[in-house]
Amino acid sequence: MKKPTAVALTLTGFAAGLAALCLTGCADLGYYWQSVNGHLQILHAARPVDDWLADAQTPAQLKIRLALTQRIRSFAVTELKLPDNPSYHRYADLHRRAVVWNVVAAPEFSLTLKTWCFPVAGCVGYRGYFNEAQARAEAELLRSQGFEASVYGVPAYSTLGWMNWAGGDPLLNTFIVYPEGELARLIFHELAHQVVYAPDDTLFNESYATAVERLGSRRWLDRQASAEARDAYAVFDGRRQQFRALTLTTRRELTAIYEKKEATPHDGQSLAALKIIAMQTFREKYTQLKASWGGYSGYDLWVAGANNASFGAQAAYDELVPDFEALFELEGRDWPRFYEAVKKLAGVAKDERHKALKALTSKNAEIPNG
Repeated sequence: MKKPTAVALTLTGFAAGLAALCLTGCADLGYYWQSVNGHLQILHAARPVDDWLADAQTPAQLKIRLALTQRIRSFAVTELKLPDNPSYHRYADLHRRAVVWNVVAAPEFSLTLKTWCFPVAGCVGYRGYFNEAQARAEAELLRSQGFEASVYGVPAYSTLGWMNWAGGDPLLNTFIVYPEGELARLIFHELAHQVVYAPDDTLFNESYATAVERLGSRRWLDRQASAEARDAYAVFDGRRQQFRALTLTTRRELTAIYEKKEATPHDGQSLAALKIIAMQTFREKYTQLKASWGGYSGYDLWVAGANNASFGAQAAYDELVPDFEALFELEGRDWPRFYEAVKKLAGVAKDERHKALKALTSKNAEIPNG
């Protein structure tokens, strides 16, 4: 889901594509080439933040934002114990609104995303393109194959630390103007991916990074932000939580409908009819919610294009977050202990790690050893 909240999908296509080009000779050479070439162009455009700050031609407002990112970056290391490395010490203006465009797809009667598999990164529920037209062409191809597809711009992505030797993941114009709380969230999210990554488990990876960003941004706002920034964020985040609650309800309704696949029509209504009703209800409730916000329209585009693919993509960011937050509490709110516990989970079988996480509401929950 492309969120105004700057929650970013993690594109590991560069690392995976490079491995494929060098090691496997994968047939999909064109896709891997655009992935490698796109990232190299970003690295070429990036300059150290100190250079931007010292440059008389750098706009004053950009200098303020860049200086803020370095305070956030330092906070990530000292307070959240996230990696102290070259990432987010460089900045690039890409002169476009997104760094990549992700394509997601799902069947007509399922929220389960189609996956694409890559060396190193494993299988993920999206396919990223540095060119928007290519992403939309891929979506059209998927639709011709019977999938529901969605394309959304992504403001940032992580190379999982693979490119720190070359300057790391840079700050970008695609998110540098975000409100203070959102800027902190994004940086914390992407750095979290450099600490733990479980191949073939988008739900685990994104829910974990989202938990880090939420916990970390609360701490940043409480300890570093001005009262004005905290108040603005409270309004912004309040809308987000209301919208997430609405979409969660709709996801559950759709899931219940799709579980009737093998059953006879429910009260004479087909699955397609029930799905249409659920989507209509979702949009009607959103209209009511939007009215309570005084007309705030930040989610309009997402709602207009909502389908199984976009709902499925959103689930990857939300579903396990409460469980990771419970794990953080279980580990005494100690960041190194929390990361070690997540690493242990990443080292066990996928089903086992999900089961263990979901059991964390129990005070006697235990983390399996990897």
